[in-house]
Amino acid sequence: MVISFERENCSNLNIAESREWLVTNGIGGYASGTISNLLTRRYHGLLIAALQPPLGRTLLLTKLDETAEYKEENYPLYCNRWADGTINPEGYKQIESFYLEGTIAVWKFSFADVILEKRIWMEQGENTTYIHYKLLSGSQPLNLAIKALINYRDHHHNTNANDWQVRADKVKQGICIRAFPKATPLYLLTHPQIDDKTVVSKPANDWYYGFNLAVEKYRGQQELEDHLHAITFNAQLEVGKSLTIVASTKENATTNGERELAFHQNYEQQIIQKFATVEAPKSEVKNPVIKFWKSFTQTQAEPTAKKTPDWINQLVLAANQFIVDRKSPKHPYGKTILAGYHWFEDWGRDTMISLPGLTICTKQLDVALSILLTFAEYVDQGMLPNRFPDGATKPDYNTVDATLWYFEAIRAYYEATEDDKLLAELFPVLAEIIDSYRRGTRYNIQLDADDGLIYAGETGSQLTWMDAKVDDWVVTPRIGKPIEISALWYNALQIMDKFAQQLGKNNLDYERLSRLIKEKGFARFWNQEGGYCYDVIDTPNGNDASLRPNQIFALSLPAMGKYSYVPLLTTEQEKQVMDICTQKLLTPYGLRSLASDDPKYKGVYGGDIYQRDGAYHQGTVWGWLIGAYAVAHLRIYNDPVKAEELLKPMAEHLMVHGIGSISEIFDGNEPMTPRGCIAQAWSVAEVLRAWSVINKVN
Repeated sequence: MVISFERENCSNLNIAESREWLVTNGIGGYASGTISNLLTRRYHGLLIAALQPPLGRTLLLTKLDETAEYKEENYPLYCNRWADGTINPEGYKQIESFYLEGTIAVWKFSFADVILEKRIWMEQGENTTYIHYKLLSGSQPLNLAIKALINYRDHHHNTNANDWQVRADKVKQGICIRAFPKATPLYLLTHPQIDDKTVVSKPANDWYYGFNLAVEKYRGQQELEDHLHAITFNAQLEVGKSLTIVASTKENATTNGERELAFHQNYEQQIIQKFATVEAPKSEVKNPVIKFWKSFTQTQAEPTAKKTPDWINQLVLAANQFIVDRKSPKHPYGKTILAGYHWFEDWGRDTMISLPGLTICTKQLDVALSILLTFAEYVDQGMLPNRFPDGATKPDYNTVDATLWYFEAIRAYYEATEDDKLLAELFPVLAEIIDSYRRGTRYNIQLDADDGLIYAGETGSQLTWMDAKVDDWVVTPRIGKPIEISALWYNALQIMDKFAQQLGKNNLDYERLSRLIKEKGFARFWNQEGGYCYDVIDTPNGNDASLRPNQIFALSLPAMGKYSYVPLLTTEQEKQVMDICTQKLLTPYGLRSLASDDPKYKGVYGGDIYQRDGAYHQGTVWGWLIGAYAVAHLRIYNDPVKAEELLKPMAEHLMVHGIGSISEIFDGNEPMTPRGCIAQAWSVAEVLRAWSVINKVN
């Protein structure tokens, strides 16, 4: 699909300010805004630099406000919403079209007899943004006055006008701006170099007050912000010529926009080509143990040649935006996955859930390997980090499931590579994780020897993916034995059983525990009266019969081959779970986190943090869950056409929120408005993974 918006949509402010673009640099930095060029979030800006990659994200360049002078008329190409709600100027009315070229954001402005093109992208591995203008047509040269509005703050914060002693010093091909003496410098460079006589430097404290951030207001956050006008560039463009403004933390950043654009286009084309490459089939392995690695998808009919849909190719590029650098003592070139843009860090849970879709399905196996090794360094007391907070020196470990998803990520990688070296290297780490969970570790995570299940949780903790907490309020504590944790634990034990056999190690403990769960433990989840599974058993208040989507993992998770797959539920129970999840939880964009007939159901996500987190897992739709649901549907009904149809609403969604990507969440109520992050790693990953499973791509 071509992601594009014509004038009728670009000139409709309701549409143009609600569609957000995103470009990234592979180290945690990004640039983002709206089609209309209107700021609606604190996270919008042309250079949000990762000063301590992948974190330390700092807004340096907010926006460029351009005015075109042509035949003695001025045409503003930008717009701002001010404190009183007025829009001035209305530059979005000059936008003829907007489209994505890969992930590059492209505008075409049309006025008089002029067509002016503007592109924005970032250099990979550097805190450098390119803003490239080209005059495509006109009957005479065009003059551009470009105001640079700057800031210097954490991307989570807001700025009120202050007494910064801003310096703007000349450097080769531009200026160097420092908000204060110890601030990281912002270099604004031009190509071709603008004549010194045409550069007008504004006073250091020329503040523009009261930018009205509409989305922040909806989210219950501070809605007004000030930005500093640091300098104005004046340049003349002739037809067929271009101007590049480079915003960078590097004084010697490459400024040749035409060349850098070609590099970036080639880089993204290589990502698509790698995904499209058909690898030669592996030779059949004689060792019967390796049959474990042949997923159930290989039991379907042989695939037929089929062109990859354009929307899937777009998701492959979106997937790459979440993969960023995380250096560690042992792995200076280590990688990780940012959970979502604009505000999430790299979370252990999200990283491991996302890894198969973002790296293995896209054939970036070296990246997958790097992530698995990097996170192995942080295993502590048998636990993987939950997240690496901005500004913190140590990660948080408040998660019971991230560690268990690590087993599934390694399984998926090994199935794709048969990398025995990695298996041997990580097996001791995995064995220690299993032992730690059996002995007991943080947050009262421990094995119940009677039924083989994992008990987890204590007052004030939120350990599963349903982890909303505001101050001391844990919205869904889920203390006890959550169903997806039990499915993940069973999955991990079966994986370790086969890993041990593959390496010639003792597998009897893993086999015994798996059998105990299958024969005794998991049966306790079945809610005979409701015809579905309890969400949590053995809570302080008994068994929790809330109808939630977590039971879908009991159907989708064990990705064993036909020779060793041992389902946790009976065939009839599996169909009952699918039926009730379809009836009460399924939406076009994922599964509701709670059935709509539950008294605690919240169908709209919005308001202040208490209102938002109160709805986060109480009915809000989660996009990432559509992957597990589609895979479960395929396994149970063996209907790949229907399974793929479940994913197709996401193709249209690429035009709606974070254009070219998939949102974090959606309202549970119609019209299921997208909310939360405009681009979420596991949403993109799980759609890619499910599509690949259904189409037997990997």
